[in-house]
Amino acid sequence: MRPPYITGQYGYVHHAFPCGTLCLDFVGTLRARRHAEPLEGLATPGLLDDWFTESGMLDLPPCATDAEVTVAVRLREAIHALVSARLDARPLPAEQLAEVNLHASGPPVTVRLGPEGVLRTGSVAQGLATLAREAALLLGGDDAELLRECARPDCAQVYLDRSRGRRREWCAMRTCGNRVKAANYRARRHPTRSRPAS
Repeated sequence: MRPPYITGQYGYVHHAFPCGTLCLDFVGTLRARRHAEPLEGLATPGLLDDWFTESGMLDLPPCATDAEVTVAVRLREAIHALVSARLDARPLPAEQLAEVNLHASGPPVTVRLGPEGVLRTGSVAQGLATLAREAALLLGGDDAELLRECARPDCAQVYLDRSRGRRREWCAMRTCGNRVKAANYRARRHPTRSRPAS
């Protein structure tokens, strides 16, 4: 199922970036992951192009193909498997580790300085290589200890908890945090009509 448009600062966009960490936001392109019918944010080449430009990784769309969408989804799920293993303190699965390392060995996005500023360009493969490198550095470094999953039961988004005291509960306060707090408030006011958000 294709995700709906999201209202952003500059109008309608297809993707959300609640984490501030691109490889984790990339994993979040499969929304409502625990549902029987999750929302696929990379269902078409155009949606993959949109992700790269909306994230700010690329200034120009890479003109993805259907085959590249399949590759991108495979990398996304490999990163998800590794992140899940880190969260559960399990060994990293070998097949997914090899997938991420294969992409990480490729050339990254090209950055050029011109008269009008910085221009970031590249192919889908270069964008995926950049994401895989970021995932490798995150999962293999000290920041892996900061990985948390959103406390809203309906959300499977993972983020880095850099808050004071490591007490952040939500992937984003303006979305999941506000939904849970509003639902809990309604449940306290009308206990027979409302239940806490899931």
